[in-house]
Amino acid sequence: MFRNAEKGRIQDYLFSLIEMADEANRTAFLEIQGRMIESTGKMKQVQNQMRSKEAEKKRAYLTLEELKQLPDDTNVYKSIGRTFVLESKAALMNEQENKLKDSEASIISLQSSKEYLEKQIAEVENNLRELLQQDPGLARQIMSMNV
Repeated sequence: MFRNAEKGRIQDYLFSLIEMADEANRTAFLEIQGRMIESTGKMKQVQNQMRSKEAEKKRAYLTLEELKQLPDDTNVYKSIGRTFVLESKAALMNEQENKLKDSEASIISLQSSKEYLEKQIAEVENNLRELLQQDPGLARQIMSMNV
């Protein structure tokens, strides 16, 4: 009888250890999932900013090319909201060149941010893959969830 009681306590202890391990793995999964959501959200934001800067760069380049074709004494107008203001060709060209340079610098900065985020996402994916290989039960639970 003593042996059965001792055996029961050992089994209870082992079950509690397994439950703690399962809970730790679930917590780790939720943490990894949160990091993945955060990283992919930042990646989308960086990609949108890059598209915006690319469009700004293209607009500045095309405007600059059109301005170069005009004679120096041509009246040029700058759009400010719904109004147009008379500007010198040199001032407008200088402004477009600055926009072009700023856009290029921003794109370079955003590209490095994108590369960093890609590495971060790959790391999170590897962590998730390792966790699921380590705990097949957790993988089955995740696969059985309704998405």
